[in-house]
Amino acid sequence: MLVLAAALGLLIGVALGALGGGGSLLTVPALVYLLGLEPAGAITSSLIIVGTTSLIALLPHARRGRVRFGQGLAFGVLGTAGSWAGSRLSAGVDPDVLMVAFATLMVLVAALMFRGALRTGTSARRGRSRTAEGAAEGVADPVLTLAPFRCDCPRLAKIVVAASIVGLLTGFFGVGGGFVLVPALVLALRYPMPVAVGTSLLVIAVNSATALAARLGGAGAAADLDWSLLGVFIAAAVGGSLVGAGVAGRVKPRQLTLAFATMIIMVAVYTAVLSVPALC
Repeated sequence: MLVLAAALGLLIGVALGALGGGGSLLTVPALVYLLGLEPAGAITSSLIIVGTTSLIALLPHARRGRVRFGQGLAFGVLGTAGSWAGSRLSAGVDPDVLMVAFATLMVLVAALMFRGALRTGTSARRGRSRTAEGAAEGVADPVLTLAPFRCDCPRLAKIVVAASIVGLLTGFFGVGGGFVLVPALVLALRYPMPVAVGTSLLVIAVNSATALAARLGGAGAAADLDWSLLGVFIAAAVGGSLVGAGVAGRVKPRQLTLAFATMIIMVAVYTAVLSVPALC
């Protein structure tokens, strides 16, 4: 079992390191269908895995100046209410309903990834130009200024909504939400892509910690987890994320995204096939 956990952790870590957002989607199905955890325990374990891996993975980004700690923490705090609510809501959902909903989420994310990968060309060149101009500084226009007072209220509203959605997804499904978070940071805070990826890891860690606190509030909840399995999974995921970062530098992002989206569709179909009959 521990050998399988290490192999799965390595695979998911490579996906996280190579693609950033979206890699954590595979964690819950892997824990449920390959390692035999119940959905509730798998989501709790996923929060520990995703949160810890994100926290460690942000360190090299921070050394390169790609993490905006103040704004990232603020974004994470805005998502704590959604994260807490999502954790509480999922606790009362039938496990099979939860897994069908998770399969639906995976299909949606895969569709968005296919769409993004296929819409390269002009958009990609514009994004690279924007990154080249702002990667060194990555400074976004402030949403609020006090002297004189000014509020970019439409952009502030986008930030609050995006943070709440990411928090809700993190708490309910035990996923990092990076597939929503990175575009939100680019569009709402106008970050260049490298800064958005680095800062998203900080936000994911904050949301995961909040959702985990909500789930571990009950007596004995932490004792029910298989900590040896979690330790092996996390260690392999962290190592895999470093390997994935190297892979990302050698393979075209479009090819990686298409391959990973295809994998997500396959896992979604497998999850639905196992869960839908139980609801009938």
